[in-house]
Amino acid sequence: DNQIDALECMAIDPVRYLSNRSSGKMGFAIAQAALEAGAEVDLIHGPVVLTPPSRSRVTAVVSAQEMYDAVMATVESVDIFIACAAVADYRIEAPAQQKRKKDDVSLNLTLTPTRDILLSVTALPEPPFAVGFAAETENLLRHARSKLERKSLDMIAANQVGVEGSGFESSANELHVLWKGGEQVLAKAPKQAIARQLVRLIANCYCLRK
Repeated sequence: DNQIDALECMAIDPVRYLSNRSSGKMGFAIAQAALEAGAEVDLIHGPVVLTPPSRSRVTAVVSAQEMYDAVMATVESVDIFIACAAVADYRIEAPAQQKRKKDDVSLNLTLTPTRDILLSVTALPEPPFAVGFAAETENLLRHARSKLERKSLDMIAANQVGVEGSGFESSANELHVLWKGGEQVLAKAPKQAIARQLVRLIANCYCLRK
């Protein structure tokens, strides 16, 4: 089984929200690649303009808390957890119940940290093989290695964002994959091709761990 998730946003009021530039394309491509490899796939995703792969079990969420709840409700029954979502690290502490009206004064928003889904998964008594993602604008490998250790991951896929033609909003990607005792660069290619390479790599490392 594979647990894969996608995009996340923060509501300010019923009309406005804060989000990021992630499209969810990489997560959906991984879901499709896992299905092609013969896995049963639970796809947990946020607000995206994408069609989920057929044969995947789909759960759509909006908030980080909803994603946390959906993941924790299913993760104990999966073998592999792939956390590809750009989940918000913070949430608006008190979203307005009605649309905020524009005026001439500054708007101050209080942000509260969201629950760390990856840490919660790897802290389980019998965690699945956990794969994280690190989207970075600088010091890619240093940040990725730190996240790999800090969150007790089995593998992390690091990609440079803010680069033209790759990463967020693009149909192509390039990954530097790290795991305990190894690493491999997946050269820039369409996300569907990168996803297939990554799924093969995950399967190989998962089998070696067993």
